[in-house]
Amino acid sequence: MKLIRLLASASTFVMVTALATTNAFAQNSDKAITASLSQKLNLDIISIADSPVPGLKQVFTNRGLFYVSDNGEFFLQARVYNITQGVEDETENALKSVRLEGVERFKDSAIEFKADKEKYVINVFTDTTCGYCRKLHNEMDQLNGLGITVRYLAWPRAGINSKVYDDTVSIWCSQDPHQAITDAKAGKPVNDAKCKNQVAEQFKFGQQIGVSGTPNIIMPDGSVVPGYQPAQALALALKDLS
Repeated sequence: MKLIRLLASASTFVMVTALATTNAFAQNSDKAITASLSQKLNLDIISIADSPVPGLKQVFTNRGLFYVSDNGEFFLQARVYNITQGVEDETENALKSVRLEGVERFKDSAIEFKADKEKYVINVFTDTTCGYCRKLHNEMDQLNGLGITVRYLAWPRAGINSKVYDDTVSIWCSQDPHQAITDAKAGKPVNDAKCKNQVAEQFKFGQQIGVSGTPNIIMPDGSVVPGYQPAQALALALKDLS
């Protein structure tokens, strides 16, 4: 009996030691990958996780989602599909989670046009100089009437060092952001205003999840409508998701 207890203790020690060694290796591997990608590709690494594909890590960066081999030698910009049961887009599933976490983080700094009888919430990256963003905004009463709450996130297409960015900050800092963004999208001049804001953070988040144009509509399940859709078409798409 004593021998059995000794063998059991030894087995437990080996398992714990092996697990600790594995975890330490994984942590060191992640650190090495982070350092390599930062130095060689000038990427800011936000998170590293195992991917659905053995031998590949899933790397979320300031420029989007990528994959890298466990040894850090190979870097891929790709879509991963699981074909065991149908065709499942694993890359899109990962991005959906990232998008939803991000829009939740910016919920209090979005400019929200709330529906009285809310059924759905969409988050829209917008630029006041974008023609299709203006077209979507002109349908705000219709969207709200269909039970669709719209939360605007800032995505000045010209980048952070631009007049559009400065105007966007002024809109978010206005005493009445709803009227300010409505006026701007009608082509009226933007009055200067300054305050603590998250316009830059919202723009950078858009870059992280691959936003390349506006309007970019994030649906309640984290999927994306990359462009303008009429209010009725959005309502039908939202209904299909529910």
